[in-house]
Amino acid sequence: MKNSLRFYLLSLGCAKNTVDSQSMAQLLGNAGYARVADPAAADLLIVNTCGFIFPAREESLTVLRELAAGKQPGQKLIAAGCLSQLVGAELVGQVPGLDGVLGTRRWMDLTKVVERLRQGHGHPLVHLPAEAITVGQDEQGMLRSAIQGASAYLKIADGCRRPCAFCSIPRIKGTAVSRPAGRIVAEAVQLAEMGVKEIILIAQDTSDYGHDRGETDGLASLLEQLVTAVPDLPWIRVMYAYPGCVTHRLVETMARHSQILPYLDIPLQHAHPSVLKRMLRPANVDWVRETIAGLRELMPDIAIRTTFIVGYPGETEAEFGALLDFLQEMQFDRVGAFTYWMEPGTPAARLPNQVPDEVRAERYSRLMELQQEISLARNLAQVGRTLKVLIEGEGDGKSVGRSYRDAPEVDGLVIVDEALSVGDMLTVRITGAMAYDLVGVAVGTGSG
Repeated sequence: MKNSLRFYLLSLGCAKNTVDSQSMAQLLGNAGYARVADPAAADLLIVNTCGFIFPAREESLTVLRELAAGKQPGQKLIAAGCLSQLVGAELVGQVPGLDGVLGTRRWMDLTKVVERLRQGHGHPLVHLPAEAITVGQDEQGMLRSAIQGASAYLKIADGCRRPCAFCSIPRIKGTAVSRPAGRIVAEAVQLAEMGVKEIILIAQDTSDYGHDRGETDGLASLLEQLVTAVPDLPWIRVMYAYPGCVTHRLVETMARHSQILPYLDIPLQHAHPSVLKRMLRPANVDWVRETIAGLRELMPDIAIRTTFIVGYPGETEAEFGALLDFLQEMQFDRVGAFTYWMEPGTPAARLPNQVPDEVRAERYSRLMELQQEISLARNLAQVGRTLKVLIEGEGDGKSVGRSYRDAPEVDGLVIVDEALSVGDMLTVRITGAMAYDLVGVAVGTGSG
């Protein structure tokens, strides 16, 4: 049999990477290759790496080196994804035994790389073509989604045109390129027909959707098309909106359609104008206040998530204090925090006054302690309410799921004291609250 190859594929990093991994698995499956869960049983080992920050790069290198060290005769090891795109051929020297390097911009060439390796390519194959504008043009009919239980991440664009001083994503992914709306809508219909109950729209910047085609309010237009095409899909969730790009039309569209969850992730990164300017981020903090107020006016129950970086170069105690004050003022439902990592090749790496490690760690702890208090208060306000909950796991007579307030992997859970079926969507009365999770009892079924 021509393609009796067995492959092992490990995906590292974010949900956007997971979508690319699933697309690569589809390509190999369509070519007749069989996926296995045990690296020892595979002929081909693939790691879809992450290169976003230093710890992620170190994890990718560790995994690659472990697989390379354990390679059996005839096995081939390919490093794909963000780290491959970032460092290119240098990866061959960093991972002895590596057979192939495939960048994130050309994941769709995986089967070509595999076939060349099978034909006896005599040295490590580095496949990093210069072209980057491939999104939506060369996807070979792949479903650009990653299904996890009854939820699915659906990628609507790739790349980023933002100039953030601390971020390597534009170097890795290239500029922002939107996928065709018709293709996205067709995939949403396909996912709904497969029984998916939640579609999560993702991109490096979802609010930038359509800009590369000259569209304004492209995300709002896409959402309108989606609710028309999949009227019975219970949940549509929007992630990764850029500050300054949450328009009135987008807010109004979200508020008008019950399928679109009253949940929005707006990574702000900081709240002091001087720090934001050094980050090359939007520095109008008053815009944030006005936008959050507008969201809460039209959607009183909206859950708002954001992320912050602490210890950015030059961050003074006063600037960090302003961030804490802003956190207290805004009362966000969900907050992710990160200590600054100096990324080689970024403008931030050249900034003076790098903050010492111990100061970054101390500020991170203070921010998270404050947010824990806020999160607990926000959760306590849910006690007595009924919420729709999508069940994701069951064991020991209990079940765990998520409400509209919780995105997968990054937010909290709802714990139900009853064994329920994974994939069910139920009405749950909230009876208790913790800092990040809720507790409740099932009181009925429902689809929205």
